[in-house]
Amino acid sequence: MRRPARPPRRPRLLRLRPTGHRRAGRRVGIRAARRPPPLRRLGVVGSGTMARGIAQVGAVAGLHTTVVARTDERAALVRAQIDRSLSAAVSRGRLDEPARMAADERLTTSADHASLAGCDVVIEAVVEDADIKRQVFAALAATCPAGAVLATTTSSLSVAACAAAAGRPADVLGLHFFNPAPAMRLVEIAATATTSADTLATAHALVRRLGKVSVRSADRCGFIVNYLLFGYLNGAITALERGEVQAEEFDATIRAEFGYPMGPFALLDTIGLDVSLAILRRLHDEFGETCFAPAPALAALVAAGRLGRKTGTGFLSEIPRARERQPAMAGTAAVPGGTR
Repeated sequence: MRRPARPPRRPRLLRLRPTGHRRAGRRVGIRAARRPPPLRRLGVVGSGTMARGIAQVGAVAGLHTTVVARTDERAALVRAQIDRSLSAAVSRGRLDEPARMAADERLTTSADHASLAGCDVVIEAVVEDADIKRQVFAALAATCPAGAVLATTTSSLSVAACAAAAGRPADVLGLHFFNPAPAMRLVEIAATATTSADTLATAHALVRRLGKVSVRSADRCGFIVNYLLFGYLNGAITALERGEVQAEEFDATIRAEFGYPMGPFALLDTIGLDVSLAILRRLHDEFGETCFAPAPALAALVAAGRLGRKTGTGFLSEIPRARERQPAMAGTAAVPGGTR
């Protein structure tokens, strides 16, 4: 009697393991980031618009926040300005009084870099000058413990070049906030070729803690937003120069048809025409694209001292008083004397 034929064996499937798969208790390939430790302390270096806005957001989010300015007088002014901004948020219904008081208690201002020694993350938000930024990072390297994340808010300079003076390339990245920081939700995170996975994980955790949305970018001039935005803004100025549009009508059309919170000329006035000119020049130097060659009308207004909202005169004949609820799409990549 013949035995029944055995069913054919099912072929064994080869299981491919991706790079970085955990095997035999060890990592193979690229090491994944550790879970970032709880964030408790945030440091901000600078006294301008962006520095104050980032510090306010940190304090409201529950972080003990220290702002370091150049002098004791500037530090006291930063404190007073943030206090006024918090009070304004209460009056507009965006913050209640207990939350304002708690944020105020978590905020410290100083002129001494040593006060940043216990911070988990320190964000440099000084003027958009590479030499000054390098001085700041050299000071931070002497003050902050190893493993503390050191970030720059630049979007037009090389993150790696700005932070090279720290001598801690694994701890450094770019955190580009947008103006005004309390209102704008996006933060660009620019990792360099040497930024560690742990540093990157901490940066994402910080952005989430602040109630904002992060997007990864390469370490290049303009990152993502300013690279796309300033060609559009420059094109609007060129159309104005040719007599093809009127500034107020053009802005109204953009708001009505595209749903933007403001048109290009109001946005330029909000960013600052001197800041916009500096960004365009850097983009043009970096990429050589004609869309970034600054329109002559922009340079002429800056030369005449018409810098937009900060001076009360710019592309628009009527510039509303600056208010936190009016967002600017571009970060204030400022030049000395700008809005940082």
